[in-house]
Amino acid sequence: MTEFEQLHPSLQYHVVNTLGWSTLRPTQLAAIPPIHEGMHCLLLAPTAGGKTEAAAIPILSRMLKESWPGTSVLYICPIKALLNNLEHRLTHYAGLVGRTVEVWHGDVSQSRKKKALKEAPDILLTTPESIEAMLISVRVDRPIWFGNLRAVVVDELHAFAADDRGWHMRSVLQRLEHYLPQPLQRIGLSATVSNPQELLEWFAPVGARQVVGSAAVSIDADVTIDHVGSLENAATVISRLHRGEKRLVFCDSRSSAEQLSRMLRAKDVRTFVSHASLSASERRQAEAAFGEEKDCVIVATSTLELGIDVGDLDRVLQIDSPSTVSSFLQRMGRTGRRAGSLRNCLFLTTNQDAFMLALGVTHLWSRAWVEAARPPDEPWPIVGQQILVATLERGEWPASEVVSLLTRCFPELPVEGFRSMMDHMLQQGYLDMDEGLVRVGPETEREFSRGHYRDLLASFSGAQLLTGRCGSAEVGYIDPTVLAGEEPQWLLLLAGRSWLVKEIEWGKKIVWLEPAKEGGKARWMGGARSLSREVCQGIRAALVGSAPTAVHLSQRGKIEFAVLQEELALPPVAHFMSSTEGSLMRTWTFAGTKQNRTYARAAANGGGRIKFDALSVQAPVAALMSEGDSNTDVELTAEELKTFAEGVKFAPCVPANLLHRTIGARLFMASRVGCPQ
Repeated sequence: MTEFEQLHPSLQYHVVNTLGWSTLRPTQLAAIPPIHEGMHCLLLAPTAGGKTEAAAIPILSRMLKESWPGTSVLYICPIKALLNNLEHRLTHYAGLVGRTVEVWHGDVSQSRKKKALKEAPDILLTTPESIEAMLISVRVDRPIWFGNLRAVVVDELHAFAADDRGWHMRSVLQRLEHYLPQPLQRIGLSATVSNPQELLEWFAPVGARQVVGSAAVSIDADVTIDHVGSLENAATVISRLHRGEKRLVFCDSRSSAEQLSRMLRAKDVRTFVSHASLSASERRQAEAAFGEEKDCVIVATSTLELGIDVGDLDRVLQIDSPSTVSSFLQRMGRTGRRAGSLRNCLFLTTNQDAFMLALGVTHLWSRAWVEAARPPDEPWPIVGQQILVATLERGEWPASEVVSLLTRCFPELPVEGFRSMMDHMLQQGYLDMDEGLVRVGPETEREFSRGHYRDLLASFSGAQLLTGRCGSAEVGYIDPTVLAGEEPQWLLLLAGRSWLVKEIEWGKKIVWLEPAKEGGKARWMGGARSLSREVCQGIRAALVGSAPTAVHLSQRGKIEFAVLQEELALPPVAHFMSSTEGSLMRTWTFAGTKQNRTYARAAANGGGRIKFDALSVQAPVAALMSEGDSNTDVELTAEELKTFAEGVKFAPCVPANLLHRTIGARLFMASRVGCPQ
């Protein structure tokens, strides 16, 4: 029996006769046997390689063969746009064999959610945060709603694994198994990872596993780096290039996306904008433009980087540069989907640092290199979050069961750490215990109970944004810092348009807007990007060599490349290059943010002002000359520990020794991070 013949007869019929496919792709065929056998799988294929079908078709086949009842499949995505984009396609496939699909996330109306609870869909498209909300909701009958689950598909698994959302997602899946007679079959989808076996073992720690397909990096693409010097110049280039084509432009901040959108509209370019601080209706306009528009520009942040079917897209342009090869591949992979077309990306860099980063990322890509997908080390803050949400879910439960659950959710961590977490959270009032039964404590109620524990449901921190409204229409979300200070009137930039602030209702967190002709500020608080050692070494390798062969440099790019080579005069062999300016020495290490933070911390012991970035450290000469071995113990003062902990969500739930481990593993290249007693 061939792989295709293993499918349920109804699916065989519809694949050939309704969908009109003469056969399935190799990865799609190879996925059928292990999924039918119930194995955990990681399905790999290049962008637009049919990973969704590789998971959905065998899963539907199992559903039919084994007569799965109720909601039996979760399909988890990292962003709402991807869920919305997949809904139509998966609804079509499921509908061919009489099965149903529903979407559940924060933009879905309550009436639609109530209908789903009454008429359970076979497949539910959702996010980890939405599942978390269902697990603690008193309106959801958890044994009935989750009791029929058999399989979970996690799209863009590498994107989850790259940060604490991965730990959160995996813990939620483990907690769902409390309501099931058998473990969930876990199927991950990914395109760009160099460590697929390791990623699958992390995703599914227990049970039979199989990696299906390949995600080899292809360098067959048209890539150009241009150095334009400013965002205004970038807008001019975009307005003149590729007229009549559909262009997707990536920016790496919401502010620059807003500014560029306004500039393009001022140049009579039909422009849409998409980022996380826009209202659902504004984002839907940009998503719809993918399928409906031809001659337009869509300006987006990373929200449109992942997996979305962009249809007949002609060009990808990148303002400055993403910080990873993986992200670059995802973005460039939006193109080249038509037969005979080539993937393409045009970098428009606005400053020297961005130009160097573009060189480094493309240098590594040209050598078919891509990052490994590894979750952050020492996820103790997420352990704290999971203790609290699991306790809200259960109401009250034995302390021994809490520790037992944590050992299944976080098998990589030592069990004594879980007991230490429990003791600390009891002491701090986040938990309360009576006769061996644990419940949430007064500090949890005080800090997190607002909005049905909304801030407790997510592993990431979200700024307290204000909602911008014009009449009955919701435009998007505004950082209150942009409204600080005394001004006769505030002009804001949101959804690529200028707005005049008419009134602020601080109690309701609403900003009332009316259209303005021009002007306006766009600003959202965000953390600085961190660059890996590998990317920084890629920058160095690009600068000490000749212009990259797999990448075309524009005339302006060639000039900037020559200027950098002359300014830095990097030796081809030495790892470091230093220059002095008075009493200060700048050492170009190309070691990455984490390593240079450690160098700077060691140099700070000598006194004086220390500056560092991913490429260099600047400090008094004596300090850098004596900094010694950077991979040593780092002793943080109480003030430093407090400062670093401010960027760690749920840090107050973590005892000091475990918080030191988290900070040390994530911020420093050190054997141990401690705090003086």
